Amino acid sequence: MSAVRSRDRTEIDRAQQAPQSPFAIRIFAAMWLTTLVSSFGTNIQGVGAAWLMTELSGSASMVALVQTSLVLPLMLLALPAGALADGFERRSIMLFAQVFMLTVSAALVVFAWQGWLTPELLLAFTFAIGAGLAINGPASQAVIGEIVPRANLPAAVAYSSMTFNIARSLGPALGGAIVGAVGSIGAFVANSFTYLPLTAVLLRWTPPKDEDSRLPRERLTTAMAAGLRYTSMSPDILRVMPRAALFGFSVAAVSALLPIIAREQLQGGPLAFGLLLGAYGAGSVATGFVVRPLLARWGSETVVVLASLSAAVGTVAIAFSPYLPVSMLALVFVGVGWVLALSTCNTVIQLAAPRWVVARTLSIYQMAAFGAMAIGAAAFGVFADGAGIVTALLVSAGLHVASILLGRLLPIIDEERDLDPYQWSEPDTLVPIEGRSGPVVITIAYEIDEADVPRFLALMGERRRVRRRDGAHGWTLMRDLGARHRWVERYDVATWHDYVRHNKRHTLADTENWDAILALHRGEEPPVITRLLERRTANIPVGPEAGARELTDIAQTRY
Repeated sequence: MSAVRSRDRTEIDRAQQAPQSPFAIRIFAAMWLTTLVSSFGTNIQGVGAAWLMTELSGSASMVALVQTSLVLPLMLLALPAGALADGFERRSIMLFAQVFMLTVSAALVVFAWQGWLTPELLLAFTFAIGAGLAINGPASQAVIGEIVPRANLPAAVAYSSMTFNIARSLGPALGGAIVGAVGSIGAFVANSFTYLPLTAVLLRWTPPKDEDSRLPRERLTTAMAAGLRYTSMSPDILRVMPRAALFGFSVAAVSALLPIIAREQLQGGPLAFGLLLGAYGAGSVATGFVVRPLLARWGSETVVVLASLSAAVGTVAIAFSPYLPVSMLALVFVGVGWVLALSTCNTVIQLAAPRWVVARTLSIYQMAAFGAMAIGAAAFGVFADGAGIVTALLVSAGLHVASILLGRLLPIIDEERDLDPYQWSEPDTLVPIEGRSGPVVITIAYEIDEADVPRFLALMGERRRVRRRDGAHGWTLMRDLGARHRWVERYDVATWHDYVRHNKRHTLADTENWDAILALHRGEEPPVITRLLERRTANIPVGPEAGARELTDIAQTRY
């Protein structure tokens, strides 16, 4: 079978003719550069907000809440944002997010200029900017798979992560200089202008059309449920979530407490704070260039273990360092761990999810990682108020070690699978049917020799997982008591459109299971598929004609 190309990939196919960097694709290069500018603005704004909070409130917990308010929306809004990104044009989602963040940032400038900001208002504005980032995130990550070849996807993901890390390296130092020169309001003004370049690129880009756009969009709640179902029934993806969550919770201590570390432990000002964040980002940037070869050589699990070790060592050093240069060097190690862990997890998710659900799986990963960071930032802030900064950082380092031990139970597995959709055509039916008609019940009858039953049952267990993962309900396997070798698979879907959508979600990798089942089928004909449209029988008028109208509609075909 050949894959159905769901999008126009002319430029991608041209890029596949010879090995080359994702930057050879112009739209990727343009988005990468303008996203870098936007990330600079986010980090500059973060420095301004964090330092302003030290002036408005000297409490470690309030300062830590600045980071919490920025990343908490990534947990709360990630899944609906992912569902929107899978159901609507991703460019439109990104444009909305950029305009929204520009509007909020402009309002923040006005409030800061007028002196109206309180700790609570500052957190509210930071939360709103975080909401824009949450809406933008799944769409911007998922769109990578639309504009680069699959072979270049790991490199493209690593380079995309680098935009954040390069900005994290230089942006905070620049932000510290801006805050030191003109105050936090200067950082807020600078951030406002950084949304414009990416907005301009998105306005000029025309994304390829989706061939399956004739299917109606799923309702938001249905799409969110489909993303959760797919993730929960995909073992390769599911293993990543607790690992990313524990790492995110642990690493949050350093970035959340860094303003307090700069001011109290190192006796520095906003410039020192910016230099610390710059060192944090420098380790991230340097590592971004080697993520792909490290993954190719050692695999994802080993790379995540190295990331946790690096972060643990750096965190312990920061806890006891009274010197700015030593703390900066320690932060390089934490930055190395940051990008190794989160880039690797992101790549695993991108490669393990087909395009129809990739934004939702990425959003769930985002919920796990950044939601844990939001909770961790708040928790370590409160903990540091009571137990002290040193104790909080040592606990953080201990949790990084716990993450390594968790890997013994939930190792991240690299598996290359062909996730292109397989060719499937909507069948004709003898009974007229509309897209919204349903429920639809499907049965498939197999003829299996007694000796092959154990193997058949094992394969059907995997078949059940795939069916349910892709949207089927009520899956059962039955044995015909009147025919010794006959087994019947049964499942249902809500509507005919859902049946079409269910089948179009199957990938070429899924056909391996179906081919193995077909190899066990011993009937003279292929397995018989029966598609039945349910009809209610309550309050039916009595009479032959009325009864005939209410008979169950059956459309029977052969596979």
